Amino acid sequence: MADTIYVLNGPNLNLLGTREPEIYGSDTLDDIAGMLEDRARELDLTIDMRQSNHEGHLIDWMHEAQAVGAKAVLLNAAAFTHSSIALHDCIKGIRTPVIEVHLSNPHRREEFRHLSYVGRAAKGTIAGFGALSYLLALEAAARL
Repeated sequence: MADTIYVLNGPNLNLLGTREPEIYGSDTLDDIAGMLEDRARELDLTIDMRQSNHEGHLIDWMHEAQAVGAKAVLLNAAAFTHSSIALHDCIKGIRTPVIEVHLSNPHRREEFRHLSYVGRAAKGTIAGFGALSYLLALEAAARL
C-alpha cells in the first residue's frame, strides 16, 4: 500500500486561479492537485488533499494524519502562517513531519508576512516557486 501524504490548504486558497494571479499564479487548487497526484503515483505515494477556511479543520486534519500514519503533511496555511500559534503547537505536538509550502515568497512581501509560526515548527519550508513549490515539497516528503 502506498504511503499517504496529506496536503492541507488554508484560507482563501480555494480562490486560486482568480485571486491575485500576479502573486499566486493562474493554477487552481484542482490544477495543483492533479499535478501532485500524477507525481505521487510515480513515487508510489497517495495524496489526500484538502482545503478549509477554518483553522480548527487544519488542526484536526493534522491530528488525523498522525492517527492514520501518514508519511508527511504538506501545509500551506496561507494567512494562518503568520498568526496561528495553535497551528505551531499542533505541528510541534504531532510526530508526522510537516513541510510548510507557499506559492509566493513571504519574505519578499509585506513585513507582517515575514513571521511564520508554522515555519518555526515545520521540518522545512518551500516557498516562492508557484505551483512548483508543492511538487518540490512532495519530492522532499518522499525522501523523509
